Amino acid sequence: MKEYFTPEQITEFLWKCERAGINTHQFSSPEQMADVFRKLRDRGSQMKFICLHAGGPEQISIKQVVKDTQPVAIVHHGGVTDRLFRQGKSQEVHDFVKSVHDAGVLAGVSAHNPDCIKQVADEGWQVDLFMTCFYYITRTPEEMKKMPTVVTVQIGYPFFASDPLDMIKVVQQVEQPCLGFKILAAGRRCYDKQSVMEAFKFAFEHLKPTDGVIVGMYPRYHDQIGENAQLTRQFGTPQGA
Repeated sequence: MKEYFTPEQITEFLWKCERAGINTHQFSSPEQMADVFRKLRDRGSQMKFICLHAGGPEQISIKQVVKDTQPVAIVHHGGVTDRLFRQGKSQEVHDFVKSVHDAGVLAGVSAHNPDCIKQVADEGWQVDLFMTCFYYITRTPEEMKKMPTVVTVQIGYPFFASDPLDMIKVVQQVEQPCLGFKILAAGRRCYDKQSVMEAFKFAFEHLKPTDGVIVGMYPRYHDQIGENAQLTRQFGTPQGA
């Protein structure tokens, strides 16, 4: 994938996405993407960008990210969110949200553990959006022991079949827009077109009308851009729209 997605190819990929009706891209490498975004805007692109940011002093500062990439939102990285909440350091994530707002853009929190999203909502944080993983892939070994033995598939991470509904229950309760990600189980539900269609259908049937999905693509061998745009129109368009 790194060989395929050169800066030039990324630029063309995002340009094709926008032409197909996909209007937002989530990225996590500001130092790589800043030049790509400048080239797209020079072409007249109106694509919006959401930055996934891990926080911490070793990361590019939030102010620098805003200056270099002009995102509409910056969201705290899900894996880091899960870890900090587990360690009793949720205040660090809360401080991150405040810093993003201070920088003048929308602030969000991503998580794989639905309990993290629920805690943020219950505590009334001023969060503009959530990124909600359909699979809780950051379980501790202790948590894993409590799970059933049947998994959707286990390649690197265990993907439990019950996970999507657990996250959906929380998504439906929070007021903020949620962007569901890993709806295809990080490629593990891409056996054929039918399985992909069923994953999109499931996601949009259970998400709120104000929600959306984030789907990774590797369109080297077939038109994933066109397929994903079509499936979103088919299942994600509210009735009567």
